[in-house]
Amino acid sequence: MSAALETGPALTPADGSALKDWFALLKPRVISLVVFTGVAGMAVAPRWPSVPEGLIDMLCICLGAGAAGAINMWYDRDIDAVMKRTSVRPIPDSRMNPDSALIYGVALSVLSVVVLWLASNALAAGILAFSIFFYAVVYTMWLKRSTPQNIVIGGAAGAFPPMIGWAAAMGDMAVLPVVMFAIVFLWTPPHFWSLSLYACKDYTRAGIPMLPVVKGARHTRWNIFVYTFILSAVTAIPCVMHLCGKIYMVTAIAMDAGFIYFAWRVLTDKQDAHGVSLTGDRPAKLAFRYSLAYLFFLFLGLLVDRVLFP
Repeated sequence: MSAALETGPALTPADGSALKDWFALLKPRVISLVVFTGVAGMAVAPRWPSVPEGLIDMLCICLGAGAAGAINMWYDRDIDAVMKRTSVRPIPDSRMNPDSALIYGVALSVLSVVVLWLASNALAAGILAFSIFFYAVVYTMWLKRSTPQNIVIGGAAGAFPPMIGWAAAMGDMAVLPVVMFAIVFLWTPPHFWSLSLYACKDYTRAGIPMLPVVKGARHTRWNIFVYTFILSAVTAIPCVMHLCGKIYMVTAIAMDAGFIYFAWRVLTDKQDAHGVSLTGDRPAKLAFRYSLAYLFFLFLGLLVDRVLFP
């Protein structure tokens, strides 16, 4: 990371935003949810690591996710420059040297994996390494620009943290963290497709084959609606397999009902002949915001259930 700092913009009083730019490369808003799901995976395990080890494990998950985000920003700098919501990122806005960002991302990737290996075990470190590779290479460099199924397949990248957290605590794998992986994996498409509905023009300008760009808004609305039902079925698995209690069950029912409601509003939004919203995609924006709260409260319910009523 020191090499990246040497080749990046000078940290002078005239450029007080430099530190913020290095931090922005890590995609902090994305990291917050990733770390939470990783902590949840660790906390629902029957055996917890020591406090120092647990903090190191969480830091490694945080750094690994941020490193993948930095590599993503390095590679996507061309399309970020033409998209309104990403044009102010450090690299397309010419506040950051692209090579410095790449070195930064690779260095943090290696650091996070090695430290996690030393602090916990090879399984946790191996899953973290694969998740970084999957997001930075498989999703960013291949799927994102080649198929409208980019989010469906690429969603696996953000679904690994619960498995990493569990593996760090237990040194093995079990059904529950795999189910948590499946929940995040199936949550990602309706979450991101809601965003892509109202950011469709951005993706079209950048030439990214997101589902509404390739298949149209109406097709995307139906996919969001269908996926919420599939997701709801998977969230019931911990209850069916007696891996949790009533707190999670009630939380899952309530959150799934809310998600289905917002997905229905997206589906029935006033549309023109091409399925384009006549309301400024307000239902899609609300569905996107709800999806963020959905995953947080769903995993919080599972965490509380397993920790307080093991």
